[in-house]
Amino acid sequence: MDKGWWKLTLAVMVLLVSTYAEASFSHHMKDFIRAVKQIEDEDPDSDPAAVLKRLRRAAGLNDAFIQYFLPDAETGGSELPANLSEYFSKVLHHRVLEDAKEEGVVLTPDGTTVALGPLLLGIEAGFLSKTRGRARGLYQLTLAKDLGLSLRHGSSGTNRLGPDGCWDSLTSPKVFTLSDEPTLLTTAQVNGGMDGTILGREVSASSNLLKLSSLLNDYYNHQLDSKGMDGAPRLISRRRRENFKALLLPPLLARQVVKSVELQERLAGHPMMEVKTKKQLMAVVKEGLKKFVHVYMDCPPIISRCMWGAAPYIGTPTMLSLPLSYLYIHHTQTPSQPCLTFEQCSADMRSMQRFHQEDRGWDDIGYSFVAGDDGNIYEGRGWLWQGAHTYGHNSEGYGVSFIGDYTTRLPSQNSMRLVRDQLASCAVGGGRLVSSYILQGHRDVVSTSCPGDAFYAEIKGWEHYGK
Repeated sequence: MDKGWWKLTLAVMVLLVSTYAEASFSHHMKDFIRAVKQIEDEDPDSDPAAVLKRLRRAAGLNDAFIQYFLPDAETGGSELPANLSEYFSKVLHHRVLEDAKEEGVVLTPDGTTVALGPLLLGIEAGFLSKTRGRARGLYQLTLAKDLGLSLRHGSSGTNRLGPDGCWDSLTSPKVFTLSDEPTLLTTAQVNGGMDGTILGREVSASSNLLKLSSLLNDYYNHQLDSKGMDGAPRLISRRRRENFKALLLPPLLARQVVKSVELQERLAGHPMMEVKTKKQLMAVVKEGLKKFVHVYMDCPPIISRCMWGAAPYIGTPTMLSLPLSYLYIHHTQTPSQPCLTFEQCSADMRSMQRFHQEDRGWDDIGYSFVAGDDGNIYEGRGWLWQGAHTYGHNSEGYGVSFIGDYTTRLPSQNSMRLVRDQLASCAVGGGRLVSSYILQGHRDVVSTSCPGDAFYAEIKGWEHYGK
């Protein structure tokens, strides 16, 4: 066999190996962490900041705004292997295409979608921090820049923020499609910004220099035990909203947003912003942040129908006449055990929907929303469609069920807070309830499958919440 044939064979083999390596990494956080670990293993002595700089170089995240806070990514450090470089370029470079496909995002084990750019920029700022507990440019690199663009240039109304979307596959995700008209700040960008802020602050305050893959693995891949979220550690992605809310000072974030806009103007060669213009911008930002806080702090994480794999609604939904006055509380009895993962809660939702549609002959799952023990609320019929949950009262309120049999015990404190404090606040703040959060005080109205005495006593105590 001549040398030319061997060279051709070798070239084909290299191409196949490279293609396979790229294809083996999906847009799931677990695969992204696996790819990061591969880089770390190839250079065990590299510190996390150096690894982050190499990732930023591969993705082209090196514009003047980023360089103002972080070192130039084009200087120093070896090139990544071609297959990994191409993967990181695709998975880190954020953009929304005309067909509503959002790139530069990954699916996390908790069922939410995260933009990797702001996440990694925030962590890098934290590792490079010279002052313990304070990272230069942290808010500008994670949230302030995108918030500034959205609040300054977005159209008025509720469409300045979001939307979320759905993946083509939950086991090997590749394509993420937004569920509504794209905006200048998607939910994935907000999630990435919050995580980048949380983890950036954490590493800037810690003397323990974790590998990047270890940091991400501990944060996103933590396995809950039988206590569920009640026994979960503080620093995990399921606690994203509560952790960010604990860090958030709206006046501080408003100032950082305005500073971000000023910096972008200066870097673009524009004259200094006039005092009057700056005051007007601050007013717009403060007003927009009220909506931001409501959507991403007051409201719980809600897993959409397409994410848990809902079957289509049978027939034509009956639209609710808003606003509503009541929230009716249930438990599922079957499934009888709390669900602790996104995968299990999604399977339980599909099981309940099949039972309601096929055995009871209903158009859809009966509940408006369902609370899992994994830290999520799951969308049933949602905010707009009338449910089948409380006979004779379906048009008067939302039906919310806890997954599990609570005849003799209470749901977890975390899942009850999700419903009592966050879902209720979300409904009230969104103008969906009349004026307050009310739970009916009669057993035959509270639930069609009545909880046990302990659970009933607990929920009856919510009657005056929010008045």
